[in-house]
Amino acid sequence: MEGSPEKKLYDSAAEGNTKSLQELLQKDKFILDRVSFTSPNKTPLHVATMKGHLPFIKQILIRSPQIAQQLDSQQSSPLHVASAEGYPEIVEELLAAAPHMCMSRDCQGRTPLHHAVVQEIFYSNHRHRLARPLLVEDKRYLEIVKKLLSAAPAPDMCLSRDCQGRNPLHLAAMKGHVEILRELIQKAPSAAREKADRDQTLLHLCVKHDHLEALKLLLPNLNDLINAKDADGDTILHMAVAVEQTEIIRYLVRFKEIDLNAENSNGHTPMDILEKSQPEERNLQTAIDISEDSQPEETKIQIRAILRLRHCNSKTQTQRVMWLTKKGDAIMVMAVLIATMAFQAGVSPAGGIWQENSKDNSKQEDNAYKAGEAIMSSTHPEAYKNFICANTIAFVSSVTTILLLLSGLPFRRELYMSILMIIMWLTVTSLSASYAISIFVVTPETIEKLMPGVLKIGLGVWFAVMGILLVGSKVKRLQKWLNEKGVIGAERNKNK
Repeated sequence: MEGSPEKKLYDSAAEGNTKSLQELLQKDKFILDRVSFTSPNKTPLHVATMKGHLPFIKQILIRSPQIAQQLDSQQSSPLHVASAEGYPEIVEELLAAAPHMCMSRDCQGRTPLHHAVVQEIFYSNHRHRLARPLLVEDKRYLEIVKKLLSAAPAPDMCLSRDCQGRNPLHLAAMKGHVEILRELIQKAPSAAREKADRDQTLLHLCVKHDHLEALKLLLPNLNDLINAKDADGDTILHMAVAVEQTEIIRYLVRFKEIDLNAENSNGHTPMDILEKSQPEERNLQTAIDISEDSQPEETKIQIRAILRLRHCNSKTQTQRVMWLTKKGDAIMVMAVLIATMAFQAGVSPAGGIWQENSKDNSKQEDNAYKAGEAIMSSTHPEAYKNFICANTIAFVSSVTTILLLLSGLPFRRELYMSILMIIMWLTVTSLSASYAISIFVVTPETIEKLMPGVLKIGLGVWFAVMGILLVGSKVKRLQKWLNEKGVIGAERNKNK
């Protein structure tokens, strides 16, 4: 074939020599079709695409656009090659000539989109010392992805799986291509929930290949998959602990939905996996990824501390919920008792009730009374008015508290519990006032002079208790605020 027109055509394609192509076509206008359709390997268009010769490719497509549909021995079209090599302009020309080829599959079952997302665009491992993002390459492949997605229905293309059962999103997650992942999810969100081989989700693939930034992009949108298990029963936390990815673990435990006690198929929790692992069993790549100043055992200690801290936080939260629940139960009991006492005091006030009507209502109309009326209303009318007011407030407040607790509102939250406590303070205060009035009414005149002193002592104790509770509440809130600002923690560390 040496020196033949066919050989010259392939040489021209490799060099991108459009002048030589024109000369060959003038001598034999069918040479391009004949060589392309009879070649067992790559066509001249494949060769020119591999080299990125855009002008040469345009000339071929003008002459014979159907050549864009030809496949090589690997069942790859020129569009597969252009997508893999990162030539967005060539991809655009090939799509214009044969748009349906964006769904064609090679011998691995991969579409051009698979090839575009699987390329090594940059070192995405943030802990690698030599990591340098190649932003130009990133933009080229992202542009190719956008062009491919616009050529056919995006969901169909993103759901397409290769021979290993992986769709383009799976491959992008494995490579840590954040911007490409963002584009694919926007076009086909349903594809993000598809599982890869061994039932691994996109989150599993990000953790498995140590791509924290990709995980940060995906997890807020796939929060319900945070505890999903693969074929081995491992969650993403199991996987992160197994290969000691400290930063990923620190990120995962921030989510309250993460299950720290999830068991895999072997019945092991993430903490069990950490305790069973041995430093000498770790592979070389894990040792390289750990910073030079950190020893493997130190990494293990860090992970253990993170998990235990999260365990403590979970336990504290559970204890807080239990405390609020018990507090609500106590308030319910108190409200029922006060309502009972207020009702009884209302129908049977201190001093009793008249058993019969007054004998001469016409002569002493102001002092007239009827059977069943409170004696206090006749003997101490002003005190009775105050008693009725205080007792009614106590009864209504306690009944209101009971209704609120039975309503199903989220009273496990501190805000609602604080509202209930304020109502109960009002209830208890009103009940205390009712008691004081009742005692004043039934006290004999012989010792009535002692009442002012007793009332002063009682009020003093009452206001002292209220003051202590109020100050304690404010101090507790101030301490919580200082903890959130890190002031108390900083002072403790300074003292140490």
